[in-house]
Amino acid sequence: MPIQYYIGLAATLFCIGITGVLIRRNAIIIFMCIELMLNAVNLLLVAFSKMHYATAFIRNANTTAGSDAQLFVFFIMVVAAAEVSVGLAIIVMMYRNTHSVDVNYLNRLKN
Repeated sequence: MPIQYYIGLAATLFCIGITGVLIRRNAIIIFMCIELMLNAVNLLLVAFSKMHYATAFIRNANTTAGSDAQLFVFFIMVVAAAEVSVGLAIIVMMYRNTHSVDVNYLNRLKN
């Protein structure tokens, strides 16, 4: 499969994520859109890793090139899981105090 398909899909996912973050006001939807953007980046890292491995394999059959990006994707997924757990805890506490998950309602919490 050509790399252009992966780039197109990742760009589409990233644009959907940016649009969701900018337009939506629900905190849970915003977190989902941020995760969608992270997954688009992960898709690109894996696609470029595969492409780099294919070109390195042609030169040398005993290569380990391209595995660095996949390890970086694993690290991003671990950090994203921690981000989601902390973010959902904040949203739950916000809902307990305000009975709303609307991010515009956070301006009223200053008092």
